[in-house]
Amino acid sequence: MSNSQYQTFETYGTEPAPEPRTDLHTAETVSYGVYMAPPAYEAAAPSAYQDTYRPAYEVPEPVLPRPAESGPGENPPKAVASAVAGRRSGTRRRRARSAERIDGTMRRLLPQALVVAFLAGGTTAFVAEDKAIELSVDGRPSTLHTFADDVTELLAEEGVEVGAHDVIVPAPGEALASGDEVAVHYARPVRLTLDGQRREVWTTAHTVEEALQQMGVRAEGAYLSASRSRRIGREGLALRVRTERSVTVMADGRARTIRTNAATVREAVAEAGITLRGQDATSVGPESFPRDGQTVTVLRITGTKEVREELIPFGVERTEDASLFQGTEVVERAGQPGLRRVTYTLRTVNGVRQKPRWVRTEVVREPRAQVVKVGTKPLPTSVEGADQLNWQGLAACESGGRPGAVDSSGTYGGLYQFDTQTWQSLGGTGRPQDATESEQTLRAKKLYMRQGTGPWPHCGGRLHG
Repeated sequence: MSNSQYQTFETYGTEPAPEPRTDLHTAETVSYGVYMAPPAYEAAAPSAYQDTYRPAYEVPEPVLPRPAESGPGENPPKAVASAVAGRRSGTRRRRARSAERIDGTMRRLLPQALVVAFLAGGTTAFVAEDKAIELSVDGRPSTLHTFADDVTELLAEEGVEVGAHDVIVPAPGEALASGDEVAVHYARPVRLTLDGQRREVWTTAHTVEEALQQMGVRAEGAYLSASRSRRIGREGLALRVRTERSVTVMADGRARTIRTNAATVREAVAEAGITLRGQDATSVGPESFPRDGQTVTVLRITGTKEVREELIPFGVERTEDASLFQGTEVVERAGQPGLRRVTYTLRTVNGVRQKPRWVRTEVVREPRAQVVKVGTKPLPTSVEGADQLNWQGLAACESGGRPGAVDSSGTYGGLYQFDTQTWQSLGGTGRPQDATESEQTLRAKKLYMRQGTGPWPHCGGRLHG
C-alpha cells in the first residue's frame, strides 16, 4: 500500500549522463597540488576543485514529529510505525544510490588522479636532479642551475674550453652537489728573461705583479720591462726582469760596492762613478751580465806602437854543372835578403809594463834566392911534374895536417893555408878549409906548377925533403 510520504523518497531524480573519460596523452600539465575540475563541474568550480560530495550516510536524518505518549504496554500509533518503516526503506535506497554515484565518480576521476600522481613524482625527481652551482670563469662569477653530475659535464654543458695548463677547482671529474663552487683559471704564457736567462712559463695571474708573486721573483728594486699593474691577456706577455744585485768595482786602488739592476758590466761600472778612458778595460767583458756578488776590476791601460824593420833571409837554389869538377861550386847569381816591417804594441796596465805584443807584419821587399852551380866532373888524380913531391910533409908544416885549420887572422885555411882569392883562382869554390883533402892537394899541385914553392916561403922546402 502506497503512501504519499514514501512516494516522495522514491522519485529521487533522474541519473545524470556520464561524463567523457580523460585522455592521459592530451591531459594538461598543471602545477603540483592543484586539481582542475572536469568540464561538467567547471560551472560549479571556476578555479580550484573543491570536493563538495557528502555520502548519504552523512546526510542528517529528517526530524519526525514526536508521537503522543502511550501508556505502558501500548503499541505506538500506526502513523508512527509507518513513518519509521518508510524512513528505513528510503535510507536503504539512498545508500544504494550513493554507492553507485561514488563508484561512477571514482571511475571517472581515477585516470586524472594517475596523471597528477605521475606529474607529481616526475616533478619530485626533476627537483632532486637540479643543482645550483656558482661557476667562476677567469674571475667572472655566475650562478646557474644544472643537471650535470660532475665538473667535466658542467664545463662541457656551459661550453667552457680548457687547455693543458689551465687550472680547474675542483678537478675535472669531481662530483657536483647543489651549492658547490667551480672555478676555472685560464693560464697565460709569459716569455720571461730573468737576469739574462730566458725561459717560458705559464701563469694564471691577471697582472704582472701577480705573475711575479706566483713565480717567486723578488721585485723590490728590480727593473721591469712592463708596469706591475699591466694586465696579461690570454695571448701572454714578453717580460724582462733584472733583479737588484750587489756588485763590487775595483778601480784606482779603491773598492766600491753598489746595489744595481744594470744590464751590463759597463753600466754597473758607470753607476759606481767610474769612467773608462782610452784603452781602459775590465776584468770581465764589458757587455756581460753582472752577477750578484761579482767583483769587477777596472784596468787602466796606456800604450804606444813600435815598428821594427827585419831582414828576410834568402834561399839558395843549386844546379848541377858537368863542366865543373866535383866539389866545385860557382855562384851564378848572388842572393838578396828581403825586408819586412813588424808592428808591436807596448802597454802598461795599472802602471806595470807588459811584454810587447805583435800587431801586424808588412813585407816591404821580397827576398831573392841565390843561384849556385855545382860541378859534377870527376877530379884528376895527378898533376904531371908535381905528383912525386912530399905534399904530406908540406901539410904537416903549414897546418899540422888538419884540413879544416884556419890561422889566427882568419885569412888562410885548409891543409896548405890558402887565402880565399888564391883558392878561387885555382878553380875552387867557397872556402878552402871546407873542401876535401884530395881537392885541397890537387889545388896545391896546380899552384906549385904555376909559382913553385913561393906561396909557402917557410915550409916550401919540405916538398923536396
